[in-house]
Amino acid sequence: MTKTEMLDAIENAKHIHLEQMNKIKLEIAGKEVKNPTALGKMDCECGIWFYAHEKEMKNVCGLQLFERLDKSHERWHMDYANIYNLFFKEEKKGLFSKIIGFGKQNEMKLDKAKLYFSELQKDTEELLSVSDSAIRRVSALSESKFS
Repeated sequence: MTKTEMLDAIENAKHIHLEQMNKIKLEIAGKEVKNPTALGKMDCECGIWFYAHEKEMKNVCGLQLFERLDKSHERWHMDYANIYNLFFKEEKKGLFSKIIGFGKQNEMKLDKAKLYFSELQKDTEELLSVSDSAIRRVSALSESKFS
């Protein structure tokens, strides 16, 4: 992978995560999302690329920066799971949901989703910040460091 290809890939990963955030906003706004964001950090578009190029990323970015990227990405997916479970996991209708009513239950779900989304926004800011660090690191290296 060349220096330009790596820089493009990191920028693309940032763009993809911002698109995922927009998709999640649509979910919360009640829009139907047919292809929800992948739950696992290795299953999303970014993760597929990132972990397929793990050795190169560690070599170019260094282990410490690689681990910061990995942890930020993992945290994002862990927090996203809360939203995913609200909207895509099969709900069991129990006595409690019958008592409080369907409308109230949706209102509570929406409030939870908004709270989870605010945490996800913080995760996104951190992930983008660490990605920017990776971009600065890669940009500072000579082309000879790349294959």
